[in-house]
Amino acid sequence: MSLQQAYSMAVVVILALMAGIAAPAEPLAAQGVSAAERDAGTAAERRVVLRFLTTSDFPPFNFYDEDGVLTGFNVDLARAICLQLDVTCEVTERPWEALLPALGRNEADAAIAGHAVTADALLKVAFSDRYFHTPGRFAGRRADTAIEATPEGLESKRIAVASGTAHEAFLRQFFRGSRIIPFDNPDIAREALKAGEVDVVFGDGIGLSFWVNGTGSEQCCNFKGGAFLEPKFFGDGIAIALTKSDSQLKADIDAALAEVRSNGRFAELVTRYFPYRLY
Repeated sequence: MSLQQAYSMAVVVILALMAGIAAPAEPLAAQGVSAAERDAGTAAERRVVLRFLTTSDFPPFNFYDEDGVLTGFNVDLARAICLQLDVTCEVTERPWEALLPALGRNEADAAIAGHAVTADALLKVAFSDRYFHTPGRFAGRRADTAIEATPEGLESKRIAVASGTAHEAFLRQFFRGSRIIPFDNPDIAREALKAGEVDVVFGDGIGLSFWVNGTGSEQCCNFKGGAFLEPKFFGDGIAIALTKSDSQLKADIDAALAEVRSNGRFAELVTRYFPYRLY
């Protein structure tokens, strides 16, 4: 047999062997799936537990009820997200200052505790889509029906505010013609309004709504004007803090949040924990 004949026969044998071997899988690029998407999908399939962190001293968002059970708007929202994603939900409590460091050490998957989306926070963690906004609001005495909560309407008026807060900074920026009177904390500022020592109080709309409608105000006061939502002072909304290393988790939680909104569960939680109008 000549060398050329031997070579031809070898080619025939190789082709015959290859015919009996299954064709290789279509390249990921041809399937329209990147390697990163494949890996993320695999990670999502493996996730059976979603570990949330929160605090216990920020009612009605997160707090211990009379039976010693951790509850609140954030806690129930976390459970609704887990239910939507069909995963086991673990919600544990830690001090506020320990939440983001714990995410950095991969001791949890997410923190749902009222974190505002700020430039500084974005250096440390990723965030879900915003799910809540906390407005600044004015409150005044019910008898003062002529008060207008505008820079012109409150010119020369006495405005109580908690010292060193974003609310004080907002007033000093936009209500320069008013008499801004700082107090050590929001509770003292509200008491000053009830006692008639100031004309209005400015602060967090959520806290004010519970005070105005609760027993502490003795029905002295009500909201004046509308809500202020300037991101520079009050943040770009509240979101769930996430580890930066898991982009698929953000996609999953964002999708779950959207579904919780569309199916009415989110509205139910808002009505349960915030029975008073905030905006």
